[in-house]
Amino acid sequence: MNPSAQIAPWLEPLWGGLDFGNFPNAILLHGQSGIGKFAFSVELAKALLCENSSAAIRPCKQCEACHWFDTGNHPDFIALVPETHRKLLPHADYEGDDAPKKGKSIRDDDAESSEKKEKKNISIEETRSAIENLSIGSHRGGNRVILIYPLEMLRSDSANTLLKSLEEPPASTIFILLADRVDRVLPTIRSRCRLLTAPRPNREQGLTWLKKQLSNISGLKASDADIETVYDEQGGAPFSVLSSLIARHNKDDKDELTISIQATRYLLQSMAQGVRMNWLDAAEKTHKAQYGFLLASMQRWVSDLQSVSQGGEPRYYPKHLNTLDGLSKMANTHKIDQFWKSLIQARRHENHPLANRIQLEALLSQYQQIFGA
Repeated sequence: MNPSAQIAPWLEPLWGGLDFGNFPNAILLHGQSGIGKFAFSVELAKALLCENSSAAIRPCKQCEACHWFDTGNHPDFIALVPETHRKLLPHADYEGDDAPKKGKSIRDDDAESSEKKEKKNISIEETRSAIENLSIGSHRGGNRVILIYPLEMLRSDSANTLLKSLEEPPASTIFILLADRVDRVLPTIRSRCRLLTAPRPNREQGLTWLKKQLSNISGLKASDADIETVYDEQGGAPFSVLSSLIARHNKDDKDELTISIQATRYLLQSMAQGVRMNWLDAAEKTHKAQYGFLLASMQRWVSDLQSVSQGGEPRYYPKHLNTLDGLSKMANTHKIDQFWKSLIQARRHENHPLANRIQLEALLSQYQQIFGA
């Protein structure tokens, strides 16, 4: 089966290996954040709901089911995602009294009803309601598809409810589960899904795709050097880079990703100071950004520091080779390894931090000590 044009080139082999005639009741797609898993899964949901079984390419984009899906109104598509990702789901491009009612894929929440950080989580009430209603047959007599992302953000009670449905899956119901960190998914859930690993593109492939996307955005200007710098800094995640560059182009200072990128750059500038770093100032000016984003960037910086200290080349920050080389000559190898373990431990609990600022202060203080006597 030919892959859809919506599928990123590096994910086409994964798409081509899917058997739509004998699809499992649950798949768990996992891989690095920002490489196109979400777009892939939305297109997969559309293909599974497509009613043109004779089409050479699915989704056919012509049948009634495809049209319903494109307007965000397919009654058999349920997407359990945080508010931050709802804008990426299919939706109607018109409003008014004649607009069809929203399907179960999106539930309108009172924007004032929860704090900002809660909007990154999947609603417990929505999860419970969706899963409990699975006993009701599908509206169109075909498949019903439930997309959940990020799976690792489910609360324990919601995860247990999901597990019961996976143990006794309702007829014609397909679960598309996505995780950035599969190690954080309950083993009992993993064991009941077919695991699919989403590969990251190689650098040339990712940059080629990214520059093509950027060329289609009117007025957006970014040099190749700038694009490549951001690409490396974000660990080779083309979709994340695209989103950040668009937000920067739109001068959206309130965009969460933009805030995180700006904070990360200040954080790395501070870390580049080594023993002279003002870790209290760094924590103060960055703690409001996404904690996981900051931790990931710190990991990349320390990974490069480890590599350079062992005579290798930096992978994520090649333009900072001289700085990393200088730091490596002052660093205590044992303390670098200890700090790396601290970062791994911090990432295990990044979704539920008690106080980002306090944790950042502790980590940055430990980082500074790497370069002490």
